[in-house]
Amino acid sequence: MILSFFRRNKGPDAVDTLLTRVIAAARAPLLYTDLDVPDTLEGRYESVILHMTLVLRRLRELPPPADDFAQDFVDAFFKWLDMSLRDMGVGDLAVPKRMKKLVTAFYGRAKAYGTALEEEDRAGLIEALGRNVTETDIPAEALADYVIAARARIAEQGFDDLLANGPAFAPERPAA
Repeated sequence: MILSFFRRNKGPDAVDTLLTRVIAAARAPLLYTDLDVPDTLEGRYESVILHMTLVLRRLRELPPPADDFAQDFVDAFFKWLDMSLRDMGVGDLAVPKRMKKLVTAFYGRAKAYGTALEEEDRAGLIEALGRNVTETDIPAEALADYVIAARARIAEQGFDDLLANGPAFAPERPAA
């Protein structure tokens, strides 16, 4: 454990690279312009949770060492959240309280999305996405379709491919 801490500090590793790719995918303009994700701090966080959930579900399906990697991936995500709060000027005393709320939201949403995906419950996924992400009266059908397509593409990737190329989320624009 302690040796992995020092190894990580020597430069970017696979966990950090994958996290960077997931965060970049969560910031794709299509999500905000076409799929009704609000372009707000909360909307961006919800988008990151959604993309993290897709990758974590895939990592949990793969053989070892993917499961151990998934835990390192989650740990790196929470460290990134902590650092982001501090960068936004949240005081040291307030960070733990905010982190508790963010972590609770992460696990709640991951469970809701994961259950809907596992049960192939499109209506449940639309409802969960509408409640948590889009926060509008408009059903989150397009966002649900994006998530389902992304899940299918990621399901085709093995562990080495995920690490080498990053997750293959759904294409940004449908082919014309």
